[in-house]
Amino acid sequence: MTKTYLMNSLIEKMQSPDQDFRFMGLNDLMSEIKQDPASFIGDEPTETKVLKQVLSLVEDKISEVKNQAVKCLGQLIKIIRETQMELVVDSLINFSVGKDDELRDISGLALKTITSELPLEGKITPRACAKLAPKLLQQVSDTETPPETLIETLSTLSILITRFPAHVSDPALTPHPLPAIAPLLSHSRPAVRKRAILTLSQYVPVAPPALVNDLLQNYILPFLSPNANLEKQRTTVHLVAAIIRQAPQQLTSVYNDIIPGVVKAVQRDDDELREGCLQALETLLLRCLTEAAPFLSSIVQIGNQFIKYDPNYAGQDDDEDEEMVDADDDEDDDTDLDEYSDDEDTSYKIRRASTKLLAAVITTRPELLTSLYKEVSPVLISRFGDREKTVRLEVWATYGVLLNQTSMYGGLSQSQENDSAIRKRKRDSEERMDVEETPYTLLRSQVSSLSKALLQQLKSPKTPPPTLQAGFQLLHALLGVLPGCLSNQIIPIAAISQSVLLQSPATSTSALHLTCLSFIALYFATHAPGTFSVSLPTLTPVLLKSAGEKHPRVASEAFRVFSALLNATRPVKSCEWAERLYDQAFQRLSTHDTDAEVRGCAEDCIADLWICAPDVIKPKGGKEWQAICRTTGNTGGAVRVVTKVARDVEMSDDWVNSCVEWIMGLLKKSERGGKPEIFIALDTLLKRYSSGVPTDLPPTLVPQIRPYISTTDISLLSHALTIITVLLELSPTTTFPAVERELLGDIYQIAHSPLVSGAALDSLLMFFSSLVQADSQIATHVVPNLATLAEKANKSDTNLANVAKCIGQVVQSDQGVAAGTIAVYSKYIKKSSKSKFTTSVVVLSLLIVGELGRFIDMSKQQDTFSSTIEHFAAEEEEIRAAAAFAAGNIAIGNLHQFLPAILRVAESDPHKKLLSLHALKEVVTHCSHGQLEGVAEQLWDAEDSTRNVAAACLGKLTTTHPTRYLPQLHSRIHDENPAARATVVSAIRHTLAESSPSYDELLASLIMDFLDLIHDKDLIVRRLALSALNSAARTKPHLIRDHLPTLLPSLYAEMKVNPDLIRTVQMGPWTHKVDDGLDARKTAWETLYTLLDTCLTKLDLSIFLSHLLAAISDPSDEIKVIGHMLLVRLSASPTTSIALAQRLDELTPSLETTMRGTAVTKDTVKQDIERAAELRRSTMRAVAALSKIDSAGSAPKFDTFVEESRKNEQWGLEFRELLGR
Repeated sequence: MTKTYLMNSLIEKMQSPDQDFRFMGLNDLMSEIKQDPASFIGDEPTETKVLKQVLSLVEDKISEVKNQAVKCLGQLIKIIRETQMELVVDSLINFSVGKDDELRDISGLALKTITSELPLEGKITPRACAKLAPKLLQQVSDTETPPETLIETLSTLSILITRFPAHVSDPALTPHPLPAIAPLLSHSRPAVRKRAILTLSQYVPVAPPALVNDLLQNYILPFLSPNANLEKQRTTVHLVAAIIRQAPQQLTSVYNDIIPGVVKAVQRDDDELREGCLQALETLLLRCLTEAAPFLSSIVQIGNQFIKYDPNYAGQDDDEDEEMVDADDDEDDDTDLDEYSDDEDTSYKIRRASTKLLAAVITTRPELLTSLYKEVSPVLISRFGDREKTVRLEVWATYGVLLNQTSMYGGLSQSQENDSAIRKRKRDSEERMDVEETPYTLLRSQVSSLSKALLQQLKSPKTPPPTLQAGFQLLHALLGVLPGCLSNQIIPIAAISQSVLLQSPATSTSALHLTCLSFIALYFATHAPGTFSVSLPTLTPVLLKSAGEKHPRVASEAFRVFSALLNATRPVKSCEWAERLYDQAFQRLSTHDTDAEVRGCAEDCIADLWICAPDVIKPKGGKEWQAICRTTGNTGGAVRVVTKVARDVEMSDDWVNSCVEWIMGLLKKSERGGKPEIFIALDTLLKRYSSGVPTDLPPTLVPQIRPYISTTDISLLSHALTIITVLLELSPTTTFPAVERELLGDIYQIAHSPLVSGAALDSLLMFFSSLVQADSQIATHVVPNLATLAEKANKSDTNLANVAKCIGQVVQSDQGVAAGTIAVYSKYIKKSSKSKFTTSVVVLSLLIVGELGRFIDMSKQQDTFSSTIEHFAAEEEEIRAAAAFAAGNIAIGNLHQFLPAILRVAESDPHKKLLSLHALKEVVTHCSHGQLEGVAEQLWDAEDSTRNVAAACLGKLTTTHPTRYLPQLHSRIHDENPAARATVVSAIRHTLAESSPSYDELLASLIMDFLDLIHDKDLIVRRLALSALNSAARTKPHLIRDHLPTLLPSLYAEMKVNPDLIRTVQMGPWTHKVDDGLDARKTAWETLYTLLDTCLTKLDLSIFLSHLLAAISDPSDEIKVIGHMLLVRLSASPTTSIALAQRLDELTPSLETTMRGTAVTKDTVKQDIERAAELRRSTMRAVAALSKIDSAGSAPKFDTFVEESRKNEQWGLEFRELLGR
């Protein structure tokens, strides 16, 4: 069937008198267009006929057909010719100005549809915009256009501006959007003005500066004067708020005129204007923190003033506010308030807007917490009883923000002050800290009034569930900031909780039950038992009722409450609630259809009863363990319970034995899940036998562990070796034969595996130590077996260092074989003309001698040491490295004899200096005593090739003897030689891993002098100083936190691309740009990433985000990726995501550019394509994280970008997977 015939048949369908045929004709046409976008190529008459027919159906009498015609136009607009496009636009615009309301609405919908469906790229888009924009703007400019049409046209323009800003901002466009839309700000219809405000605000970011200035001078500033027309001033204030949301930088030059105007306008007697002003000030604080700073005091005063604005209520002063809190005491008064209503009263909107304004102040200015607690907190507390529910909840939410900010930015709470990293114990300092006004001390002083006001609102039986839930959430947040602060309020808290929990949880109230139970659990965990013991008779019956509820989450939370109660009141003597709790938990465990979460919480309760209430549970006979120790279903919780009880309670050997048998049964299961916990439980149980491990257990258990003695799962290997070690220690005579028979051969193979490292290697060494101690004769067999198997193994699958460590551990555990071992492997080290050994034999011998030399004095084997030094000149790199390791460790055994020889080599032979320094590093790393004074002098002026080793040695020396070496490092920070300065700052970086408080006290006064090297004129020194700052931020943030205001400007300066450091390199016929400053810039960004984790409270998020914009548009892909990681981190935090939400539109262009990537040409190589794909994935991860932020519609560009990315044919599927939808 030809396309022409098909299209004619569809036209016939669309002309049918049957509405279903017309609908299906349109539907089939859409399907055909999607399958073959080239349907009309070369057939203009058919295209015209189809298009006219679809346009005619826009006027159809049936709504479903009209809507389908609109959707069809959205697909047709992508493929039709330019001349036809003009026909579509003209027809729809003519429809939109007609008198038929339904046709006008459907044409407006059609215009919005075709604007939304235009592809972002392609030839059709510029032509469509060029045709559509002038027509729409002419319609807007026409004074005869009906208001309803204006609203639809402005909506279409908004879509056009948001999706295609470059096309709409063309200076040649006539008429221009700003002059065309601005007059509508004076339109008589409020809906038109509102739509015009939104469209203008979306266009301002891309408008020419001259036109923006004209808008400011003619339509904004004149109407912010005190005597301006009220109607126009309302519109102007809304416009200012909208522009600040979209493009705050466009108003930078006039903020000093705008903000005072808004501040004065809020005092005019007009509620709508007041609400608009308050919303504008809130937006200003969230988007333009720096510009708002000079007016902050006035803004806070306005918030405090209008949060009390209630002209229809008599209580206006502070005393009456307090009375309002107590209004519920009188039931008649409460009834009167409930019956009060006034349809004309909109004052609650003013109070709600003021509350949000104060919340914006709290969110954006955490450094003012102390003053906010003095000025704002009392006002918020006084409004806890606002008569309007929405305002009341907003006030509570705002106080919750204040508590969250206190938790994050308020410094250390009083309970934490004693745990500060630098402990200043001087009595006078402590006294000053006690009287200092901090957010915590001010909050503590207001807890009484806060809790009374809040609980007063919760105690009424008429309080709706959402209000009760919000109240408990605020109390929970309060305890999170000030644990134990509600000790005086237990009576009302217990009464309110009882009334909540007495009701059975329904779908609408289950969230309230969960919040209430969670709060009670926190209360028990943070208060002394004496505080709440009087209320336990009130609370425990309803808690037991909750534990028996059918709702699984409520029952689970109730068991968690009892766990908190048990741990808070331990030891618990016999009491009724504990007995009933046991019965309830046992009943849950005995029922096969119990929810998994409920079962897990019941199991935890049983464990807590054993630990905290042994007098209650021991008489029960242990029947609960039969229900807990099951072999089917999810046994992870049961394993944790057994481990917990075994660790904390003295249990009988019979119980331990039965649990071991049960654990062994679980160990036989094939699945891997939960195996680490099973091994931990087994380890704990084996150590709890009071009369020793049963003799029949090791021969049974060892074969079961054999499958895990493998490098298939390194984590399980570590656990398995630990169990074998425990058995060898506790029952050597019965375990050793089974280990030698079943496992030793496999362990020999594992010993040389390069996969074994970290915890697994430590477990392997402990095993060999226990093995040798279990049998005194085995050492003579283990050492040669280990070495022989390593020599025979494939070189690529062998880690000789691991073998040497194992042999060293064996010899250290049985030093009777030391002399023979040294003699055997020394002969492979000595150079002889008669025999030549393989490289692997020599390397292994050097490593073994090194391991032994660390704990054995080899002064009598001087020739072995000399031979080791001779290997510094070996041709093979492996031998040279092993020789340096051996020399350093031999020196540890006798520093007086061997250390000077290493120093002489370092001084006399420049070619061997690096190896000598590696040997010295071994000495410094493993030596904790003196006699190292002469080492430092060899290290100061290290060259680039030896700097890292020299700095590591100096760092270790400094942490070993800080009083001696730290001043030496400090004295060289201004050395004329850049190499010395670089070595110094690198050495300091190595010391930052030291956790000694005494070292921190010495370093605290000097650290800024070292970090000041980020200003050094030498690029390498600056980079190393930045790296040291990064380490300090990660390991010792308390030392630099107060210095960040000084450090951050320098750090931000290093993040900028320096053109002077970019050079051009000729590579054959191509030129390549090399950025010498890239490493330093990358280190600076990595440091900022670390600071976000450890010093967030000291970062100005406004400045931080301004610099972050540069990261995601940096020329380097590596820095772009770091920028994306920063965005993901910021979006995950509730505090930082608020600030980030206001900048989403600013981030969008750079993210969009990176997502699209560079065009692929014939010269593009595979590596570039893969690198671009990885960068796109990084960008998508950032965008997916950002999309989860609640931007409340303040980022239309970003929202459009996300939607377009979801629909993208190239990467849309992957992006939707990241979004999770």
